Amino acid sequence: MAEIELDILAIQALLPHRYPFLLVDRIKEIEEAKRIVGIKNVTANEEFFQGHFPGQPIMPGVLLLEVMAQVGGVLARKTAEGKGRPTVFLTGIEKAKFRRPVVPGDQLRVEVEVVRRKDPFWKMAGRITVEESLVCEAEMTAMVRAEELL
Repeated sequence: MAEIELDILAIQALLPHRYPFLLVDRIKEIEEAKRIVGIKNVTANEEFFQGHFPGQPIMPGVLLLEVMAQVGGVLARKTAEGKGRPTVFLTGIEKAKFRRPVVPGDQLRVEVEVVRRKDPFWKMAGRITVEESLVCEAEMTAMVRAEELL
């Protein structure tokens, strides 16, 4: 069953990231251990636009991958609730493709689904769209570990 709408406070309870590196604004759908849909609103006030690129602001591709990884991290943390306070570590990115630039004013729809899972390892496929146009896609691997094991 899909849960709807995690706001920024619920996201902050699940992810360790904070300003300026928390890149997820809202979670729209979750099917634990299966899939998640998140939203990132891109504004002209983002710090990275000062240097990437002056006069032609484009969101760096590595940050698109980070948005995707953070949304996947929310899925993993939400799935692991009740098992301590696990930490999600990104362990790999494969098949990353960037299809078009992301600019201020874009709203990113981030869809991540689990490809395979054998605890503590997860493999997920993600895609980012803006107004139904594909912007970025990649496969990610992550390790989910309980904090007391670190």
